Amino acid sequence: MRVIKKIKFDNISLFKNQLLNWAQSYDELVWLDSNQHRENYSEFDAVLAVDALSYIKTDYKSAFSRLEDYRNSVSDWIFGYLAYDLKNDFENLQSNNFDAVNFPDLYFFHPKKIFMFNNNDLIISYVAGFENLIKEDLENIKKISIFNNSKNCSPKLTINERINKSEYISKVKKLKDHIQRGDIYEVNFCKEYFSHGNIDPLKTFLDLQSISKPPFSVYLKNDFLYLLSASPERYLKKQGDLIVSQPIKGTARRSSNIFEDKKLREELFASPKERSENVMIVDLVRNDLSRIATKGSVKVEELYKTYSFEQVHHLISTVKAVKRAEVSVLDVITKSFPMGSMTGAPKISAMKIIERIEKTKRGLYSGAVGYFSPDNNFDFNVVIRSILYNAKNSYVSFSVGSAITIDSDPVKEYEECLVKAEAMRSVLEN
Repeated sequence: MRVIKKIKFDNISLFKNQLLNWAQSYDELVWLDSNQHRENYSEFDAVLAVDALSYIKTDYKSAFSRLEDYRNSVSDWIFGYLAYDLKNDFENLQSNNFDAVNFPDLYFFHPKKIFMFNNNDLIISYVAGFENLIKEDLENIKKISIFNNSKNCSPKLTINERINKSEYISKVKKLKDHIQRGDIYEVNFCKEYFSHGNIDPLKTFLDLQSISKPPFSVYLKNDFLYLLSASPERYLKKQGDLIVSQPIKGTARRSSNIFEDKKLREELFASPKERSENVMIVDLVRNDLSRIATKGSVKVEELYKTYSFEQVHHLISTVKAVKRAEVSVLDVITKSFPMGSMTGAPKISAMKIIERIEKTKRGLYSGAVGYFSPDNNFDFNVVIRSILYNAKNSYVSFSVGSAITIDSDPVKEYEECLVKAEAMRSVLEN
């Protein structure tokens, strides 16, 4: 049971900043921010979950059955993530590549304190028995000066490529050989950028948000592990029996010149290759959702619609379905996880080839962050455009990828990776 308090603010952005700074004292927190992109089925503008009453943290083995047991025992809000390598829980797959970030495969916690924002309204939700802390917490939050929201300026980091340009081009050619042989017809190939050093996680996250303003951003802290995400992509949302997925495939850079930027946007929408990539993933998502949907309910609401963000233009599709009554909440996820846009088609073959071609274990990258609500709804993003940070071993990592098809030009695919990496590089290199 929770105790609810509602407050209206004149300066909600100031309070959000103060709230995030206040939350740093806790070992467990998740901040989800739509950055005012409310047209994308979002339930709120932003939400902070903090201060764990309990948590589940596990590797992939039987992870989803453990999560189901945990959800049933809590019967309340839980926030956390599903790492890419949970694929090994329900498919005969492996993840043996190098991993220096070392996020657990699955992590969720039951927060004592939740702050939900809608326009200028704040809904505070504390677990019953802790409501006496609301007044004191609000007073402490409002005392925080936003001018001191960083302990120190993060040092300039030297960013390294795990796969250099020549090796990347060679690997794309190998992937095209797989496509030519009929093993796959599309695959998402990713490469890691990394550095050894320490950063101020909150400052880095706020810097990333200021230049990206994405609809599915995340600041996640799990003890010494941090995710700083500027994700533009939704993986999956459940609202009642309605299921919504919004895959991204198709990318073009932005330009500061308004006429060139308009031309880049129009060329992206008109590109047969980019449209083809998007349609392939839409077909994969439709197939995934048909496994849990009522007959005839899987619909493509939008097909490769162009959306513009701060650094890039994207083609985004929206696929909807109605869940069958006998399908469990977690079955909705397991039948479509990991997101098709981050794997390829056929999905299992693509993931096996990804494991052989890539050099780094994906971990939380390509996974999903979000929540389950008490009424069995959920909403999860896709973890892309994201910095992973292990403060214990001073390791900073981010990965980017692109869709490889038979028509892919290896050099252009490499250049697309550079465009996607630009925001993360800029905040880490100062």
